[in-house]
Amino acid sequence: GIGKASFVITDKAVEFAKKKLAGRGTPDAAIRLGIKGGGCSGFSYVIQFEDDAPGERDRVFEAGGVRFIVDRKSLVYLAGSALDYEQTLMFQGFKFRNPNEATSCGCGHSFTVR
Repeated sequence: GIGKASFVITDKAVEFAKKKLAGRGTPDAAIRLGIKGGGCSGFSYVIQFEDDAPGERDRVFEAGGVRFIVDRKSLVYLAGSALDYEQTLMFQGFKFRNPNEATSCGCGHSFTVR
């Protein structure tokens, strides 16, 4: 199995998540993280609000009082990666730092797995 420590959520990402959830008026909602096919390099990341209870295929990670939900299939690809927050001139928001990325298209949203 995959150990819980295999997926890291940074403090900055937690703070950003809290702000986003509060701004949306749903401080108790969770944030769903995942992977879907498509994007310029084969896969793209999914980051969205999750109001429903986690399903049986979901793993729940808690960080700083925020719940992050990852489905098992996505966790295989996300294992060993970190969810971080980045602010640049072009981009502000969550960013995955994933050592499994063989090629990344530079947008930080899609990648291929080696």
